[in-house]
Amino acid sequence: MATIKHSEIVRASPERVFELLRRVEDFADYSDLIRSIDSLGENRYRWHVRAVGMDWAFDVAVTEITPPHVLAWESLEGVKNQGRYQLREVPEGTEVALTLQYDIRNRLMEKAVNKAAKPLVGKVSRQILERVEARLNA
Repeated sequence: MATIKHSEIVRASPERVFELLRRVEDFADYSDLIRSIDSLGENRYRWHVRAVGMDWAFDVAVTEITPPHVLAWESLEGVKNQGRYQLREVPEGTEVALTLQYDIRNRLMEKAVNKAAKPLVGKVSRQILERVEARLNA
């Protein structure tokens, strides 16, 4: 499994940041690459993403909710992945650290995705956190 890490500082308290991050279905509002997220009930969601010139869909389950510090998930179907947001209070606000692991079983597709994934995940993560911060400070 490939691992990508990204962190940013959000100028707001961990409680306020976490409250927005736990609303998974709103992530489509925070990134241009996330087409939509459908709630399937019981902390399960179907993500629709457009990346590397392709449409991707995968179902995830939130596996850990520990306010205001941890939000973690793993895929149930589609692209195999798992992720975790770890929030930590810092003098400037909240450090939000994302760890994302994924596995693509098609070798040709894997090469293309691996090349694009790190900058892509960094871009999406930055977009999400910038828009969360903007919403918190609006």
